[in-house]
Amino acid sequence: MGSSGPLAGVRVIDLTAMVMGPYCTQIMADMGADVIKVEPPEGDNTRYISVGPAPGMSGVFVNVNRGKRSVVLDLRSEAGRTALRALIADADVFIHSMRAKAIAKLGFDYEEVAEINPAIVYTNCYGYGRRGPDRDLPAYDDTIQAECGLPAVQEQLTGEATYVGTIMADKVAGLTALYATMMALFHRERTGEGQEVEVSMFETMASFMLVEHANGAMFDPPLGPAVYPRTVAPNRRPYATSDGYIAALIYNDKHWNAFIEAVQPTWSSDRFATLELRASQIDTVYGLVAQTLKERTTAEWLALFRKLEIPAAAISTPDALFDNEHLNAVGLFETIDTPHGKVRFPGVPTWFSRTPGRVHGPAPELGADTADVLEQLGLADAEAG
Repeated sequence: MGSSGPLAGVRVIDLTAMVMGPYCTQIMADMGADVIKVEPPEGDNTRYISVGPAPGMSGVFVNVNRGKRSVVLDLRSEAGRTALRALIADADVFIHSMRAKAIAKLGFDYEEVAEINPAIVYTNCYGYGRRGPDRDLPAYDDTIQAECGLPAVQEQLTGEATYVGTIMADKVAGLTALYATMMALFHRERTGEGQEVEVSMFETMASFMLVEHANGAMFDPPLGPAVYPRTVAPNRRPYATSDGYIAALIYNDKHWNAFIEAVQPTWSSDRFATLELRASQIDTVYGLVAQTLKERTTAEWLALFRKLEIPAAAISTPDALFDNEHLNAVGLFETIDTPHGKVRFPGVPTWFSRTPGRVHGPAPELGADTADVLEQLGLADAEAG
């Protein structure tokens, strides 16, 4: 397994499952970390939730667990716990997604892990933070989307409460777990001190939603509700053209004036002359632009918007991303040979001049690395329980 990338030499003991934690550690693996995925005998449930080329190798699992090593340990047995303690002793990061009571019952809460390895960075991935009354509740992406207000915002926008069509809470929380862990590692590099980190889906998504929606509710006394009007305007949607749809944001004064001068719509007036005026009646503006964009084809509008440097894009699909000219030109996709054939991964979206990351290998078969890893620890495979 290769070790190029800014995290080369970092060892991660990964007891996460589903998507939040594995997405975090997938990025670590892409960046060169040695990620040892510790799985129960039945494996991570994500192995079985979507199509794949072999049993236990679903597309979701394969993508968020690429480049990792799989070690099966039965942590209900003393042998399995002994093996995990041996792994912890030489690790830089310990990350899990069990509930607090469950990880403590197994004997691997922060205090016990830090006793084995005081310099370790220990990251908890929870649904709800331990200091609140909901700490023991189960959490999944749908329930967290609901509780952080996403369906309510969608209802304001479309008239119907709906989930967003991607597992946003899982992925945003996974990215948050990644940056929090990296900050703790940075502190350790400076001071030698390990520490415990806690990242919860609910707190993460509440903070994420309130970036713009906190708005007038932040002030004391409040100056308005917790909503950013532009994003929930009913007319904020892809514009229909004469032959399809287009996304365009004719927003700041430069873009607005260029559009008005080039198109000269009949409804143009001084009441829309500034960004502040347009923002105060944004749904009206969206509706008037929508009427105008019906008059030409998508290609005609795209050509004009490119000329005027107005942000615009045709409506695409996830399937089309694999053939996107720009994504292929920048090398986003990496094709990897696996035991089940070639897999074209959406790879590393960041660029480093000296320590670039890459997809370091396929996702592991369940327990594929158990024997090798335990042998390195001086343990026999059977000792894992």
